[in-house]
Amino acid sequence: MLNSTVKIFLILVIILSFSKLSYSQEDAYVSVAQVIPQPVGGMDAINKRIIYPKLAKNAGITGKVYVLVFINENGGVDNTKIVKSLGGGCDEEVQNALKTAKFIPGKNNGVPIKMKLVLAFTFKE
Repeated sequence: MLNSTVKIFLILVIILSFSKLSYSQEDAYVSVAQVIPQPVGGMDAINKRIIYPKLAKNAGITGKVYVLVFINENGGVDNTKIVKSLGGGCDEEVQNALKTAKFIPGKNNGVPIKMKLVLAFTFKE
């Protein structure tokens, strides 16, 4: 017979072997909150920083760029990832505008939190 300490240890090993063992820093960002982050100055403030790339415009590229934005508890943008690309330099324009953007942070129970959210940016003539 195994003693209870060894049994508990074995159970924990089994549970951990089936759980998600890799932890990335992106896991620290929640996707649901009581208060969602808002860009300071609204989405217009970010849109004003985006210049329609000449390459995309000349090639007739139109549509939306979807980007995952990682916003820290201070309202700064820590990282961005393109979810749906448009190409022609549009993705890079969006990411550059977001990297300098400031947000009112998301909150749970009145406490600022790290949050991730997907934003869409439209390129059209």
